Amino acid sequence: MALVSIPGKKSAALRDPLWVRVVLLTLAFTFLALFLFVPLIAVFTEALRQGWGAYLAAFDDPDAWSAIRLTLLAAAIAVPVNVVFGVAAAWAIAKFEFRGKSFLITLIDLPFAVSPVIAGLVFVLIFGIHSSFGAWLAENDIQVLFAVPGIVLATLFVTFPFVARELIPLMQAQGSDEEEAAITLGASGFATFLRVTLPNIKWGLLYGVILCNARAMGEFGAVSVVSGHIRGLTNTMPLHIEILYNEYQFVAAFAVATLLALLALVTLAVKSWVEWRMSAELAAQSSGFQESGPRPAPVSIEEKMA
Repeated sequence: MALVSIPGKKSAALRDPLWVRVVLLTLAFTFLALFLFVPLIAVFTEALRQGWGAYLAAFDDPDAWSAIRLTLLAAAIAVPVNVVFGVAAAWAIAKFEFRGKSFLITLIDLPFAVSPVIAGLVFVLIFGIHSSFGAWLAENDIQVLFAVPGIVLATLFVTFPFVARELIPLMQAQGSDEEEAAITLGASGFATFLRVTLPNIKWGLLYGVILCNARAMGEFGAVSVVSGHIRGLTNTMPLHIEILYNEYQFVAAFAVATLLALLALVTLAVKSWVEWRMSAELAAQSSGFQESGPRPAPVSIEEKMA
């Protein structure tokens, strides 16, 4: 006799005892409270310890605004570049077979394995005055280290896997049937990407952009090595916070830190929304019927290319 499973009900053998669930939930919430909520509350508490006047005074410092502008500039350059690289790399890896494919995937994962400080030291060795390339740059009055280009390069290195790593498994799972059908119908490669591929990967792409932007704005290690810590010129927000804290300007340090904390909260909120939209789309695609009745017919390739 075949066993019939009832949706929404689990066998008693598959359910954990109540005490196990209570213990696991208690441990999870305790961990979150100790390592997430308490530090987050502490940041805002310390920033407002002397009132709103002292909090706002931290942003009257020109060095603070210089750090904010440089952080936004580095992210504004790194994120679009990584979007282009990530989409191109994911397209090549997911849609084609070629020699060196595994090596390319390994290179994409390299920033995850290498310490950001080591990455910064590599840039110092490459662009430093004691290297042949660095000497040539100095002769031509081109400054990379201890300047904005070095900070942008370090930020690019530590953030470039995020978009590609989100898109590769997504595009591999989707296959290339729709693209092949579009090309068969006479569409160009760019039109196929714009009207077929891009709508299919939009949520994964947005997810990768969110993670990339958060890492770009919060990067410390690699940027610290190549920046030179020049106030008003090469300090990003994390470096500015470190300097203020080391100078015992705790309120100012925590005030600037609240901006990064708010960025983290916004990132989590947008990330959760993107995950919800992705799950909703996948559920709608996998289900033949909705609660209100049959689903509308899916958009055909001909309609997408129209």
